[in-house]
Amino acid sequence: MSYLLSAFTLIVQVVFGAIATLFLVRLLAEANRAEFHNPLSQFVYRYTNPVLVPLRRVLPNWRRINLAAVLILLLTFVLERLVLFLLAGFLPTWPGLLVLSLADLLDFVLLFYIVVIFGWSLLSMFSPDPYHPLIRLAGAIVEPLLRPLRGKLVIGSIDFSPTVVVIVLLLAQRLIAAPLFDFGASLARLG
Repeated sequence: MSYLLSAFTLIVQVVFGAIATLFLVRLLAEANRAEFHNPLSQFVYRYTNPVLVPLRRVLPNWRRINLAAVLILLLTFVLERLVLFLLAGFLPTWPGLLVLSLADLLDFVLLFYIVVIFGWSLLSMFSPDPYHPLIRLAGAIVEPLLRPLRGKLVIGSIDFSPTVVVIVLLLAQRLIAAPLFDFGASLARLG
């Protein structure tokens, strides 16, 4: 891979990763009923509403899951994967592209949760302001994953529930997302 192609690949991944992060935060903030008046929530809503509001007329929410945001996330990864394939000079099959994009989405969600849980637990060790917008939004996003183990894995004054959840998420990356990615890659080469 040439240096220029490597640089373009990095730029494509950063741009699509930022877009995916914005819509994933919107999806998780709505699903976990994060505080709407939080400045970070307002930022996310302001920049995702122009895309999601028209789609929500056609694709309404299912329970608390914003299906329009899920569709945009999947389309983001389909487009990113397609651009990366085209940069490499390869045109994948559509089933392979869809499975690879689904694997990318799953891996991205798992990695997002790992990073947010790690950052949130690291910040909680320093006793930050509990009303800080970042702490409140991160807490609202990670709390549903930590709640089932909260208080059950405490040794002394240390709660090991974030560690166990991160290990489970890492296992899910290796046992679910990686095989799905391999399957998508084999489908993509069939064309």
